[in-house]
Amino acid sequence: MSGLSNHALELTGLAGDPCSAVHRLDPRAKIIGLLGVTILAVSTPLAHWPVFLACVAVLAAYASVARVRPGALWRRVRLVLPLVLLAGVLLPFVRSGGDALEIGPLTVHTAGLVIFATLAAKATIGTLSAALLSATTTFPAVLRGLEAMRLPRLLVLIAALMYRYLFVIAGEAGRMRAALLSRGYSPRHALHAGPTGRVASALFLRTYARGERVYLAMLARGYRGAMPQLVPLSFGRSDAAFVALVLLAVLPLRVIGAAP
Repeated sequence: MSGLSNHALELTGLAGDPCSAVHRLDPRAKIIGLLGVTILAVSTPLAHWPVFLACVAVLAAYASVARVRPGALWRRVRLVLPLVLLAGVLLPFVRSGGDALEIGPLTVHTAGLVIFATLAAKATIGTLSAALLSATTTFPAVLRGLEAMRLPRLLVLIAALMYRYLFVIAGEAGRMRAALLSRGYSPRHALHAGPTGRVASALFLRTYARGERVYLAMLARGYRGAMPQLVPLSFGRSDAAFVALVLLAVLPLRVIGAAP
């Protein structure tokens, strides 16, 4: 059962076809490619809008090959992207400059519209890139790729333990909630919040003890600051070709746009 649980944990978060060519790429290739698309989009002014179109086309091709459906992609970006766009929707009304357009009692300035359009394009591309990376690469694989790219090991270790212990805490909380419901606990007002506080304290103690057992199990399996990997990462020709195709689809347009 533990093997099945570990396997399910490794596949958590994937979408599309896990056997696709994109899913099989080395995580470093996907990180470099999608991060490159994001950086090129962020560094592009609105006047060079063909770069944004090229970035969107690359991401659409990526999703198509990986067979990530629009619905699955929307479920990943709907918590972040609308908030970012909502934060910038007031810019056309508060940023002055350029022509002024009267919309009823409100005045919209073209400079604010340009800033909002630039923000929307860059935020959309960056969010979609992150969502596609998470849909085609498991979180442990991303951490392995970052570690292989010489990201500080301490940061990788903190992220890995946080990811693992989220499942531990969720499991403990689920069992304690089931125990409360089986005992008829159904709070109806603030005076019934006392048991909830005691449950939170017990949850902390139980997760701490569970964490100690998990750490001892990690040491027994060869943990010495990093878990031993049965299958080492391999950056092959297909990975290099993927990075080259992604960057060559966008970089020339960005260079042409930056030329005086």
